[in-house]
Amino acid sequence: MDRLKNFIEDFGWPRIIIGIFLLCLFITAPFVGVRVGTSISDTLVRVGMNGVLVLAMVPMVQSGCGLNFGLPLGIIAGLLGATTSVQFGMKGLLGILFAFSIAIPLGLAFGFLYAQILNRVKGEEMMIATYVGFSSVALMCMAWLLLPFSSPVMIWGYGGSGLRTTISTDGFWNHVLSDFMSVQAGSFYFPTGMFLFFVLMLTVVWAFFRTKTGTAMTAVGSNPEFARASGIDVDRMRTISVMLSTALGAIGIIVYQQSFGFIQLYMGPLYMAFPAVAAILLGGASVNKASITNVVVGTFLFQGILTMTPSVINNLIKTDMSEVIRIIVSNGMILYALTRKTRVKR
Repeated sequence: MDRLKNFIEDFGWPRIIIGIFLLCLFITAPFVGVRVGTSISDTLVRVGMNGVLVLAMVPMVQSGCGLNFGLPLGIIAGLLGATTSVQFGMKGLLGILFAFSIAIPLGLAFGFLYAQILNRVKGEEMMIATYVGFSSVALMCMAWLLLPFSSPVMIWGYGGSGLRTTISTDGFWNHVLSDFMSVQAGSFYFPTGMFLFFVLMLTVVWAFFRTKTGTAMTAVGSNPEFARASGIDVDRMRTISVMLSTALGAIGIIVYQQSFGFIQLYMGPLYMAFPAVAAILLGGASVNKASITNVVVGTFLFQGILTMTPSVINNLIKTDMSEVIRIIVSNGMILYALTRKTRVKR
């Protein structure tokens, strides 16, 4: 009995209730005409697509910089890597590796500049990060029209310049990770390669936080005054965490794009930080502590609910309200997560 109470206290009632609700949706699905195999596949695909973006929250949370609402800055670095890869006609595994090779250095560079701002506004990081993310997206809306890309699959046909709003990855590196060693059994599909990559990124971040630098970063997030008294350069640790978080965001969006099949520019990245923030908070993280377990649990719960609720309710009421339901569920979960964040902060 004590063990059960300890589990409930550690895992939290909100996650238990959401988990039970998700299980009920899976149980209800076949009785309302929804294929369970397809539903599970869709959920797993969305977890793999979004997992690295949620993981990008961990370094900044652990260093005390708060939740990374400036994630669009890292996403922009990933978009630049992806569009450059398409511009040079890179295909298959080489194409996505080339995109990573461009995106990661850009993510680190953007993260360094981003960190200089956050180190000057200690205590207000999340508010400033939101403005940084939004303003960077607005700035890039002009840049996408002016950058010297010339690939006919990317530029506007009638003007001969400026990138299109949506660019297909088909014929380049579409599903390169997802289809690697993938499993297809009837309506069930498991993107093995994408999950292997997700596990690799989880392992890299887990191992990093067991190094001397990672331990120092955690100490800064837990108690910056004690860390400073111990001889740790607080601003340097915060800078490294922001750079790492931004680089992970750049990697995450490329993983997302290869599965989704499209590169979305202009206003596409604007709100992508909010689902990632909601997912890690639903997983049990707080504003100054996050773990790999929080990432995995939160991503599965958030994407599971987001995937299952519209399809099950659609079949129950026999009306196509999937997009409306998806918006309500998504924003409702984000609202819950953000209000929970405020309570933890107090």
